[in-house]
Amino acid sequence: MDGVARGIRRVFPIAVFVVPFGIAFGAAAIDAGLTLLQAVAMSVLVFSGAAQFAALDFWPGPIAFGSLALVVLALNARHIIMGAALSPWINRLPIGRRTVVLALLSDPNFADSQPAFKAGERDIGILLGGGLILWVNWIIGTGMGAAAGSLIGDPARFGVDVVMACFFAAVVAGQCRNKAMILPALVSAAIAIISIPWMPVGWNVILAALVGGLVAMIFHDR
Repeated sequence: MDGVARGIRRVFPIAVFVVPFGIAFGAAAIDAGLTLLQAVAMSVLVFSGAAQFAALDFWPGPIAFGSLALVVLALNARHIIMGAALSPWINRLPIGRRTVVLALLSDPNFADSQPAFKAGERDIGILLGGGLILWVNWIIGTGMGAAAGSLIGDPARFGVDVVMACFFAAVVAGQCRNKAMILPALVSAAIAIISIPWMPVGWNVILAALVGGLVAMIFHDR
C-alpha cells in the first residue's frame, strides 16, 4: 500500500488535468446520444480517452465493430511498447495482479514509474497508484461533463491541452541527461513526425519507438 500511496502522490499533479478532458468527453458523449450512465460506464471500463472519443464517431449505430476495433488498436498500439518496457518488473507478478496493474496503465504513470524501476524501485504499487488516480479523475471528469452537457465548452481554451505535452517533454529531457539517450530520442522524434502523413495515428509512435530502441542498442556501448 505504501507504493500505491506514493504512486498517487507522484502522479496527482498531472492527474488533476485529466479532469477537464474527462469533462470534454462526458459532454461529447451526451451530445452523441449516450446517457450519463453509459458515458460513465465507458470511462470505468475502457479508460482510454482517444479510443473513447473515436468510439463516439461510430455511435449510435449500426456499429461497425471491426472498424472500431482496428481504430482502437491503432490508437492504443503504444501500449505494446510500454508493456514490453515494463515486462522485467510486471512479469514477476501473479497473472491476476498483473492484469489489474496493466488495466490502469497509461502514458503518465508509465512515464513516472519506468525510470523509477530502472533506478532500483521494486514496488509495482507506484505504477498501480499512478494509474488509479488517473482513472478516478477520468471518471469524475466524465461524470461532470455528462451531467453538465455541452455547457462547459472546449477545455482547450483554458490551455490544459498543452499540459501532457509539457509533462512528457520534461520526462524526455530528464532521460537525456544520460548522453547515450540523446541520439535515440532525437531519432525517435524525427521518425514519429516524418511518418505522420503516411501512417495511421498510433502506428507512427510504434515505428518511432522501435527505431529509437534499435539505435540505442547499436550505440549503447560506443
